[in-house]
Amino acid sequence: MQIEQTALAGVVILTPQRFGDDRGWFCETWNAARMAAAGLDLGFVQDNHSMSGAAGTLRGLHYQRPPHAQDKLVRCTRGAIFDVAVDIRRGSPTYGHWLGVDLTAANGKQLLVPKGFLHGFITRTPDTEVQYKCTDLYAPDCDGAIRWDDPTIGIDWGLSAAPILSAKDAIAPLLADFDSPFVWEGA
Repeated sequence: MQIEQTALAGVVILTPQRFGDDRGWFCETWNAARMAAAGLDLGFVQDNHSMSGAAGTLRGLHYQRPPHAQDKLVRCTRGAIFDVAVDIRRGSPTYGHWLGVDLTAANGKQLLVPKGFLHGFITRTPDTEVQYKCTDLYAPDCDGAIRWDDPTIGIDWGLSAAPILSAKDAIAPLLADFDSPFVWEGA
């Protein structure tokens, strides 16, 4: 497994090694012992799977606040997405900064989005499937969102047309109107 640190502390790109032959390939997407040895000791308790029928479907920017905050390990198992993490840890030197990574079924990359970060993605192809592991169970009372097009964040989604949004995402508040429950704990 290739482990790549990013400019946002805690956000990591994981690229599993694929072993192929004439039948196809095999890879290990998560190994708790190996990841703990690399400093990624996460207890995943829920796996999610989404399918978006149309290219240009945007899901995000989402978070789940304490006491049910979630670390997420995201991968695209069919199609392609542009996956985004945004730092919302109060006091962080990268507060409001974002990072985007192309995750595709072909490249096999995964993005680890820790607690204290918004998460969102836009589909680049029709019939795209995304799977992600979470370290806490979904709790509707802790669920929240920030606008995908917040000008203070300034994410370049690479759009050529308006995205397809859920009703919740279309009316999400701006970051300036958000009192983050997440606090940066230093280096």
